[in-house]
Amino acid sequence: MKIVVVGAGGVGGAFGLALAKAGADVTFIARGKHLAAMRESGLRIQGGRGAAHLFPAQATDDPSSVGVADVMLYCVKLWDLEESAREVKSIVGPNTAVIPLQNGVDAAERLAPIFGKDNVMGGVAQISASITSPGVLTQVGAAMRMVFGEFDKPASPRAERFLALCHKAGFDAKLSEDIRKELWIKFIMLASNASVMSAARQALGPLRADADMVAVFTAAYEEVIAVGRASGVNLGPDAIEPVLAFLRTAPPDIKPSMLLDLERGNRMELPWLGGKVVELGKKFGIPTPTHGMLYALLKGHAMGRH
Repeated sequence: MKIVVVGAGGVGGAFGLALAKAGADVTFIARGKHLAAMRESGLRIQGGRGAAHLFPAQATDDPSSVGVADVMLYCVKLWDLEESAREVKSIVGPNTAVIPLQNGVDAAERLAPIFGKDNVMGGVAQISASITSPGVLTQVGAAMRMVFGEFDKPASPRAERFLALCHKAGFDAKLSEDIRKELWIKFIMLASNASVMSAARQALGPLRADADMVAVFTAAYEEVIAVGRASGVNLGPDAIEPVLAFLRTAPPDIKPSMLLDLERGNRMELPWLGGKVVELGKKFGIPTPTHGMLYALLKGHAMGRH
């Protein structure tokens, strides 16, 4: 199976490396120093699941040289979504499955006009990893899971084939019949955790030990759930339970990518996370005071220092 990973950061790099080790034909679309290091010495990952080294690693900054993919894992930052998609459109053929693994809930609908609605699936990545030096990824904790599925239609043969490859690669994978719900379950957690932890400038451990901060997390989760239900998503009566379970049990040193970007002075995905909650709250008449406050505190840093 030919896999193209667009964006070889913590998410794309980790999943792409595992799939390549399982025998898939994986090409990474990358750039800059990270690309140069991957070409010279391959791609390494260290941390929660142990160390692995992919050498040689097929990596390029020229999408036109890659050819048509069976599966594209689309892992660029949210602000780069449409521009990057137009650059890699040649990789998408009539039967290519494009699986966006971004944060947020609107990546698929933004990509559908560019790649074609039938090509785009929904995807959720559950992993905490980032580039710590060119060609090197570091994972926090051992969780590594991908959930994906077709929108509004039964599981397809292409999805079944990719699921089998994911299992061969050794990470947890699920083919969902309600991928929209899966996207929102992650969004409840991620939009809230990213905003709260970035505003507090702390990893999870000390924050969840503080009852006042747990109340802030919980209020933020409840606002996203209310907005999701108003959006027509069937979240069920217990949507907050898996999110609270993550809050209690995740590694104490875990940090969302938005906090890492804030610490490094990089651009942040705030407008598509906490900002999206506020936007949808206004659209549907749902109060979002917690996210509104957090967004106001953080928006001055959204474009980074660089």
